[in-house]
Amino acid sequence: MGLTGYFELQWKCLVVVALRLLFLVPAGVPARSGDSYLKDNITVRQGDSAVLKCNVDNKVSRVAWLNRTTILFTGNEKWSLDPRVVLLNTAVTEYSIKIINVNLYDEGPYVCSILTNKKPESTKVHLIVQVPARIVNISADVSVNEGSNVSLMCLAIGRPEPSIFWKFRSSKGDGKESQKGLGLPSELMSDRQIGNRIITEGEYVEMTGITKDMSGSYDCITSNDISPPDVRTVQVTVNYPPVISRARSTGTAVGQKGVLWCEASAVPLADFQWYKGERRLFNGLNRVKIENKGKQSMLTFFNVSEEDYGNYTCVAMNTLGITNASIILYGPGAIHDMNNAALSPTSSFLLLTLVLTLSFISKF
Repeated sequence: MGLTGYFELQWKCLVVVALRLLFLVPAGVPARSGDSYLKDNITVRQGDSAVLKCNVDNKVSRVAWLNRTTILFTGNEKWSLDPRVVLLNTAVTEYSIKIINVNLYDEGPYVCSILTNKKPESTKVHLIVQVPARIVNISADVSVNEGSNVSLMCLAIGRPEPSIFWKFRSSKGDGKESQKGLGLPSELMSDRQIGNRIITEGEYVEMTGITKDMSGSYDCITSNDISPPDVRTVQVTVNYPPVISRARSTGTAVGQKGVLWCEASAVPLADFQWYKGERRLFNGLNRVKIENKGKQSMLTFFNVSEEDYGNYTCVAMNTLGITNASIILYGPGAIHDMNNAALSPTSSFLLLTLVLTLSFISKF
């Protein structure tokens, strides 16, 4: 530092000391918003502008704004290097400043010091900065097998401290969510069930022995009433072996079109195979068409003959397991089960099922 710079620094220090003595401003003003001698609190949201007002009259000979130990303005002369701090010429009787795009570093005490007839007075204001709640970290989407344990995390920041809620939306889309396995006390389950959706509080959700009914979207919602809630979603996919939910025997006259079908729920989606006895059927052969669409499989006969009548087996399988259902194609007047077809393997089909299982698993 040169000699000129040294004397310039010393001069500025002397000016600051002189101003403090002139206005009798304490060297440090406590930043606690609850101090009784603070005249007012001003609360603004991060990013907004704050106006700090100070009333004066024609008896005022000197006036200045200070932030802690930093002088912002003396009269119309700006001391602060921050371009966001400006002096407002709102009225002759008002000496106010404006802070644009407020951030957390602006929070704290501000003092408007006035010298009237050689008598110093001070108006003290404490600026409080609020920060909207925002999610800063959340679990990634997860895919687990049924029976596994799952832990979800959601971290948020904000001022005041934000609250965090979890909302469960079933992947079934029927609005009927399950409370089982969410790890909530029974009283919390009943108190927090809103519109058939489970809500639980806290940064973490712990699920033990997860079931397929708990597959779906888990919304993390954080809010501190400063701005609209911040919402992020974790998708939980629960893998489980096929379960044939619908299969029905069909009666069709000779020469007519007949359709056998079965439906299986599974994640991942099930692959289907059709058998008559122990003989596997293939699409386009033996006058049949096999069509698989999502959870359903259809076996179509375009021109039913007498030899088509009999017992058929729908087999559904994925990497986690295999199941089958027995379905009958019968003619008019035949004795048959009007209700659902058998949904469990018949004794004559157990060996075939075992062979299919070993064959299918060996592919993975």
